Amino acid sequence: MAGKSTYLRTIGINYLLACIGTPVCARQMELYPARLITSLRTTDSLTDNESYFFAELKRLKLIIDKLQAGEELFIILDEILKGTNSMDKQKGSFALIKQFMALQANGIIATHDLLLGSLIDLFPENISNYRFEADITDNELTFSYRLRPGIAQNMNACFLMKKKWGLPSPTNPHLLKVSLRSYAVLHFDRKEDTATASPPVK
Repeated sequence: MAGKSTYLRTIGINYLLACIGTPVCARQMELYPARLITSLRTTDSLTDNESYFFAELKRLKLIIDKLQAGEELFIILDEILKGTNSMDKQKGSFALIKQFMALQANGIIATHDLLLGSLIDLFPENISNYRFEADITDNELTFSYRLRPGIAQNMNACFLMKKKWGLPSPTNPHLLKVSLRSYAVLHFDRKEDTATASPPVK
């Protein structure tokens, strides 16, 4: 609802357009030309006897293998490891991003796990946190669809649960923490030279 998936797709489309030398939909754009690789719409398969989580692991292993082989990639990931329990997801996500840092990867990861935003403390020169925030005004949920710096603050899932279905907001602090559903977007890069892409022709 807040716009993160649309944002990721927009970045991916414009990245490809810029890499092939065509105009992009932006006032200006800087990029480091590399191979684009994404994990945005992973699916399970009964035919292939493959769960959603297994399919996602295969995709992530492909990315790691390519990085270890020395390929330069621009990576776009949407909600990694969502096919497993929250504890495994968090531990696995932390380990994956640390491995990306060790392999000097570039890209964007969108996540609901706001604790991943703390990785900026370990990699302040390589990770930036941005968010799409849902604002609550006059008891209504509104979206600006604007990328803002930092980690999301509002709990729009709790708000919607209470407003739409009359469900009580959780009072347990732990439940409050896991109910945070605004989006965090992590940008990670190597701070290398960039190439400039031209804006679209009017």
